[in-house]
This record gives sequence, structure tokens and C-alpha cells, in this order.
Amino acid sequence: MRPSRLLGSEADAAMTSVHFAHSRLLHTMLRVASLERAIAFYCGQLGMRVLRRSDHPHGRFTLVFLGYADEDHAAALELTHNWDASTYQQGTAYGHIAIAVSDLAGACEALHRAGVHILRPPGPLHDDPSEWIAFVKDPDGYCVELIQRDGAMTTP
Repeated sequence: MRPSRLLGSEADAAMTSVHFAHSRLLHTMLRVASLERAIAFYCGQLGMRVLRRSDHPHGRFTLVFLGYADEDHAAALELTHNWDASTYQQGTAYGHIAIAVSDLAGACEALHRAGVHILRPPGPLHDDPSEWIAFVKDPDGYCVELIQRDGAMTTP
């Protein structure tokens, strides 16, 4: 699987989400310092949508579930905002979440133009040149792996 060539023209932020329209979330839950900032990144830049939200006053936290498809059809990303916490240490055990995309190079080019930090540009794995990946950083500093997958659509 080789990624398509980079986009030749500039794209605005709305174009960024086009590259993720047929993506699927593969895994996880994140604690975030700002729900608004995290939702803007995952929805505005990566094209996810808010699936559900619940506030828990007794426990002083809010949960927001995001994804590319209804939870009945695909995994979701759970954002947890603890009302009394403004920062988190990620620790050394955290790795990344992974998202399948159908145009890895195009997605990375659009994200770069939107100001998203590209940690590892699109390219093959050293031990498996048929597997193409990239890494970007979300606003809280979490790594997001983008994996080239032809027809990454998950909705039936």
C-alpha cells in the first residue's frame, strides 16, 4: 500500500476532515485538560463527531464520546475531563491511539497546513515497507498514529 501523492493546492481547515471521512478509530480513552480544545482537535481536524456527552457532578467529571460512526458500529474515543484537574502527566506507559485513513499523505499534508504537529511524516515501517504510517500530536500532547488503509470506512 503506497500513499497517494501529496495535495498540490492549499486546503483550509474544513478540507482537513475530508481525509478522515472514511476512517475508523481503533482504540482508547484519554484524560484531557480542556474538553473544548480536545473536541476542536478530534472533531475539527480529524473529522470525528460527538456521539454522546454526560456530566457527573457528584464525581466532578465529564465524559464525551467521539467517533466516526455510531458506537453500535465502531469503537469510540472517550474524552474524560476531571473538573478539578488542569494538567496531566502522560507517563511512559501511554503509547498512542491509532486511526485508519485512506489517504495518509494527503491527510498529513492537510493537517500540517492546519498547524497540527507532525511527529513522524508518512512513510513505511522499517521492518515492513508495505505498512505506511505517520504520527501527529493532539493539543494535549498525545500521539495519534495514522495508518494507511485502503477503504478505511467502518460504517456498514
